[in-house]
Amino acid sequence: MIGVTFIACQTNKKREPIVVNYPTTQKVDTVDTYFGTEVPDPYRWLEDDRSPETEAWVKTQNKTTFGYLDSIPFREDIKNRLEKLWNYEKLGSPFKEGNYTYFYKNDGLQNQYVVYRKKGNGEPEVFLNPNTFSEDGTTSLAGLSFTKDGSMAAYLISEGGSDWRKAIVINAETKEQVEDTLVDIKFSGVSWKGNEGFYYSSYDKPEGSELSAKTDQHKLYFHKVGTPQSEDELIFGGSPEEKHRYVGGYLTEDQRYLLISASISTSGNKLFLKDLSTPNSELVTILDHTDSDTYLLENEGSKLFLVTNLNAPNKKIVVTDASNPNPENWKDLIPETKNVLTAGSGGGYFFAEYMVDAISKVFQYDMDGKQVREVKLPGVGSAGGFGGKKEDKEFYFSFTNYSTPGSSYKYNVETGEYEQYWKPEIDFNPSDYESTQVFYESKDGTKVPMIITHKKGIELNGKNPTILYGYGGFNISLTPSFSITNAVWMEQGGVYAVPNLRGGGEYGKKWHDAGTKMQKQNVFDDFIAAAEYLIENNYTSKEYLAIRGGSNGGLLVGATMTQRPDLMQVALPAVGVLDMLRYHTFTAGAGWAYDYGTAEDNKEMFAYLKGYSPVHNVKQGVEYPATLITTGDHDDRVVPAHSFKFAAELQAKQAGKNPTLIRIETNAGHGAGTPVSKTIEQYADIFGFTLFNMGFDQLPNQAVIKEFKD
Repeated sequence: MIGVTFIACQTNKKREPIVVNYPTTQKVDTVDTYFGTEVPDPYRWLEDDRSPETEAWVKTQNKTTFGYLDSIPFREDIKNRLEKLWNYEKLGSPFKEGNYTYFYKNDGLQNQYVVYRKKGNGEPEVFLNPNTFSEDGTTSLAGLSFTKDGSMAAYLISEGGSDWRKAIVINAETKEQVEDTLVDIKFSGVSWKGNEGFYYSSYDKPEGSELSAKTDQHKLYFHKVGTPQSEDELIFGGSPEEKHRYVGGYLTEDQRYLLISASISTSGNKLFLKDLSTPNSELVTILDHTDSDTYLLENEGSKLFLVTNLNAPNKKIVVTDASNPNPENWKDLIPETKNVLTAGSGGGYFFAEYMVDAISKVFQYDMDGKQVREVKLPGVGSAGGFGGKKEDKEFYFSFTNYSTPGSSYKYNVETGEYEQYWKPEIDFNPSDYESTQVFYESKDGTKVPMIITHKKGIELNGKNPTILYGYGGFNISLTPSFSITNAVWMEQGGVYAVPNLRGGGEYGKKWHDAGTKMQKQNVFDDFIAAAEYLIENNYTSKEYLAIRGGSNGGLLVGATMTQRPDLMQVALPAVGVLDMLRYHTFTAGAGWAYDYGTAEDNKEMFAYLKGYSPVHNVKQGVEYPATLITTGDHDDRVVPAHSFKFAAELQAKQAGKNPTLIRIETNAGHGAGTPVSKTIEQYADIFGFTLFNMGFDQLPNQAVIKEFKD
């Protein structure tokens, strides 16, 4: 056992030290050879998530971590405040299926949202209560799909946070299950064909651990209700000559066409069409390559409306005919603009939502592509949900930003008028906070936007506890949205800063591509420059800065802290991709190669990945920031071995007194469906660890704590 004494204090008062005795992690002599270069992998054994040795390691690490966290004096205060602020009614936007209007609701601290329904102006009744699926709340509702007439439904469940799903088919009127549960469904929705059955996607069950073994042959099936799953018809996929890692099938609202999307990675898809109105019709190819992201938005008879970034990096809407839908026959309906498009349809109209420096602007168009109006939003922030069924004359959209809890609005498609449908009653006053968007220069001179949110009137003295949160990958855009956890952070005088790094989708495909493969370092440089901006402008200083990110954002934190350990006081990598030489060998990891490349591609790609891979860049004798790694033992998206190996490297090589700990949530996955109770505990630990390692002996804003205690 290695003994480390940690002392930190905000004042000159001496604090009782917390002694961390790290478990000694066994090393093995595994060595891989890449293009003639030998790379040791001393913690390879931690990749076996089914071994008793790994299980014992997890228990010992958690014992060490929780022993430390239990010693933080104000951790319970944070948890209590999170619970109090979280405890308000939350309501999802209503949607009509058959004779009922359905909506999701959480009374406050329920682990999972409950699905309610009502008929006309009748009283709401519980339709599905996922809180009854398991005793500890770790089985969640992961999807719900109705037949066109609303008489039947299929819902998907996730157990322990896994990406693997089960499907349960019920009579929607009686809520009774009508057939055996379907199993082994993954990365899939459910798309009904009449009342006959539905399309879904899955992989063959992998050999070895279903939580970590590689899955790279996705297939689309049709399940006929009342027949065994073993008889389900294979519709697409399964060819040994051509593997597709992601395959999805969905029907047009009129049920005439089946669209099939097939991808080899998380970017780019082929697109196929099958006319279900003609028996034994052939599969028609719309796109036979993966050079674009293209999907069907709507159809009007044989007229197809597609959203695409083919030769349009910021996306556009095109129209073509099902008789000959190849790109040479596409016509622009809503052309590309300088801003990135997200499109929806409903009530016989199209809705074009544009990101203008990550802020929403929404325009309504008719089916001929003529602009009807700009929808003036309630404020500056993020809008969502613009769309519905063709016959809908009104639908509901949501609006939020970093200091405004999400509210929903009922929108009239003909007049463009809307009214607030629901506003949360929450113990938080948005008017006490402000968000500022700044543009800073990255290392190569690129201008990068960042939104900084905090209490009004804070003093820019370099002493504000600050969380810098980033992602930067997979074409994902970080747009302003409210978070209860961030609200609690800001109540304590905390600053919350979110830069829109390259690799994301905020400025379209070019912005995404600028943060991929051999340009991935741009993302880390953008993040480092954001931290330097916050410090140079006295929002914070090295001693009060924490960096945080999850999944690809966990990679961001891992790479940044190993490249610039002097820049921050605290690092919080969550469910991170941290072993860049082996990520593609687990579950669906090979599908991330568009963003990362793989160590097997060529010598240059291997050297580039090894040059920033967090697991391979922890150096002996370096003082790293106080680090709390978080992961889940059922994470089959980014397997926990990434985090295990990174923690072992840090604990073996950390030179300073800063703690390097790993918190492993049991019976939990990548994040989706995590019970509210577990989420509250996680953030109490994360914020407690962060503030304690910034030197705080008590919460910065004791007034808030006293107020809610009183």
